[in-house]
Amino acid sequence: MFTDMVGYTALSQRNEALALELLEEHRGILRSIFPRFNGTEIKTIGDAFLVEFQSALEAAQCALEIQRTLAKRNPDVPSERCIELRIGIHVGDVVHREGDVYGDGVNIASRIQPVAGIGEICISVDVERQIHHALEARFEKLAPIELKNVEVPMDLFRIVLPWERKSEVRSEIRGGEDHRSAITEQAAATSRRFALIGGLVLLLILGIGWWWTTLPHKKLASLTPESNQPQNIPEKSIAVLPFENLSEEKANAFFTDGVQDEILTALSRIADLKVISRTSVMQYKSGAPRNLREIGQQLGVAHVVEGSVQRAANKIRVNAQLIDARSDEHLWAQTYDRPIDDVFAIQSEIAKAIADQLQAKLSPNEKKAIEQPPTTDLAAFDLYSRAKSLLLTISFGATQEPDVRKAIELLDEAVKRDPSFFDAYCQLAWAHETLYAVLGSHTPARLALAEAAVQAATRLRPDAGETHLARANFLYYGRRDYAGALAELESTRRVLPNDARIFELTGYILRRRGQQEEGLRNLQRAVELDPRNFFTLQQIAFSYQILRRFAEAIAALDRALSIMPDNVETRANRALYELFWKGNTQPLHQTIDSILAQGPSAIAPAADTWFQCALAERDSAAAERALVAVGDNPCWGAESPILLSRSFGEGLLARMTKDEARARAAFEAARTQQEKIVQAQPDYGPTLCVLAMIDAALEHKDVALEEGRRAIALTPMEKDIYNGSCVLQYFAITAAWSGEKELALQQLETGLRAPMGSLLLSYGALKLLPFWDPLRGDPRFEKIVASLAPKD
Repeated sequence: MFTDMVGYTALSQRNEALALELLEEHRGILRSIFPRFNGTEIKTIGDAFLVEFQSALEAAQCALEIQRTLAKRNPDVPSERCIELRIGIHVGDVVHREGDVYGDGVNIASRIQPVAGIGEICISVDVERQIHHALEARFEKLAPIELKNVEVPMDLFRIVLPWERKSEVRSEIRGGEDHRSAITEQAAATSRRFALIGGLVLLLILGIGWWWTTLPHKKLASLTPESNQPQNIPEKSIAVLPFENLSEEKANAFFTDGVQDEILTALSRIADLKVISRTSVMQYKSGAPRNLREIGQQLGVAHVVEGSVQRAANKIRVNAQLIDARSDEHLWAQTYDRPIDDVFAIQSEIAKAIADQLQAKLSPNEKKAIEQPPTTDLAAFDLYSRAKSLLLTISFGATQEPDVRKAIELLDEAVKRDPSFFDAYCQLAWAHETLYAVLGSHTPARLALAEAAVQAATRLRPDAGETHLARANFLYYGRRDYAGALAELESTRRVLPNDARIFELTGYILRRRGQQEEGLRNLQRAVELDPRNFFTLQQIAFSYQILRRFAEAIAALDRALSIMPDNVETRANRALYELFWKGNTQPLHQTIDSILAQGPSAIAPAADTWFQCALAERDSAAAERALVAVGDNPCWGAESPILLSRSFGEGLLARMTKDEARARAAFEAARTQQEKIVQAQPDYGPTLCVLAMIDAALEHKDVALEEGRRAIALTPMEKDIYNGSCVLQYFAITAAWSGEKELALQQLETGLRAPMGSLLLSYGALKLLPFWDPLRGDPRFEKIVASLAPKD
């Protein structure tokens, strides 16, 4: 990097004392900035500096910081005391010999510098290629320019300074009175023309903006998803964005994710900081242009960390930088070149340096936790990082199970390589619990695997916050011991102050204990620490749905869709809520059509919702197509403990079309499948509840009613209000299909009074779905349906 002070020679002739004073101030400013970006001053020529860097990105960041510092300084001093620089950057050889420096990098950088405008940065095309995706800035290509002793004209770029966007666009580039060649002036003229056009466009935009802000419709802005973002951003708040993988082997991307995650985890242990969870930050992919101010507002933080990882053989280079998201100011940067075995020490050093920059207080326990490496086996760390990335993507839908099973395989291999890998055991327990409680593998064997992982973590670190959290998860998902889980969470809260999972799990527990509003508040608190957690936003929508507050449920899904607008299952669920709320199938039908238009495979995550829509519209042809798309996944119940198989769906469709022979064959096939599940899960009420419905469909009346009542006994509401309510409500279908209308209506009325509502007992479901066909025409049933109709 070559820097030159504009107008210094002329000032020396006019006022030598002032020139010397400004020269010393200029040198002091630059010399305070170079080390922050690992720059080494290798030569000073009067008012010019020649600085060497190990990274083109760091050189560009240093140049931006220099120009930013001067841009802030100059408006506050008289014009004759302004310090203005031109900066040129090139990538090439730097040869140190006999006290002097030579080489392509030095020569060309010194010749690029005069091309820059006053207060600007000019770079070669080689530099632009290396930093284009890493530096958040625009690059303006200049006309090819002939440089002295360079055979062919060079392609050069001007870095458009971020603060230029805030200032009035300049209608002409100042000066060039002492350095520009004729060709340089031609490039400047091109820049002037672009700047003039930019100024006119800016005036037009400002005019439109003034017109827009005067309109009454601006009040609608309060309803947009962005309005949910925090307004009062704490000073000591931070988000660690995904690091860029600069390794030649792209397989190292998971390793890079793991390095970023460890830095984030270390910072999140500090109670004096607010740290955003990885689920939210992982959406801001590395290598893509980032608007840090916008990201800071979306995440509710004042600061962000960016970085990169380059791994080659037994060496690693980690670059990290701390940036004020409100001003784009670089507060700290450091590059670490170490043996690969030092990677965990590097992560610890970065976390402590950032905490120091933010003036965050570290307790002795926090410092100890930050310094503890996760493992000594890098291969195990790779496996763990891949598994954790898979587990972070789980959301509603019927197609998540393969990812969880793959994560378990990876984690099993990780702990096999390193039996003392504590964090891997915690993730392994969580994966088994997810299969057990959420994805239908509700077997004693699965629960035993989860418990073994928790016990392994407990043996390694009995008092760690993550151990308490793992035990809380196991007690909740595995034992339904809500009091015990809450006690574990209370211990966790003190040592993991920024872990959104604590508030999330607390919300689920309170929801199942009937404390709906308090549970919802905890989920909303989780979103403050994890504002772009797609799954938690879905769960907030679900909480509103079971409270029968459909408008707020839809608003929560809209916020989720503002994060992932193309998520098929959430788009379908949003329209499904409209159906169950208002009994209107049109929004869901249109959504399904738009998904199908993307291609045959696009509908897979929402195939069960398509089936429900077809049933509601009594469209047997569409229902047949939907069942094909469902495949081996459930046709109903992705968000509830009642999972209905594809065979069950075929039987339901056949009953609707009065094809009794096909209905019987389908329900017999469903019974064979369900009986195996019940044998594997003998004390789980929801699976027995499904078997009861199947037996009712097969006209095994007495058996069906006995199974239904036993399912209710196995799932008492005083222990689990959500599962208990669901089993109670679905028993109404068993009674209706058994010909017991009086019992069915009693169960229906009892279910509607239950603390938690299910979609099956909504207005739209009762009005349209074939589950309830045996009760249609009964005045009491029709009165119940009418009472649930929306009032507006």
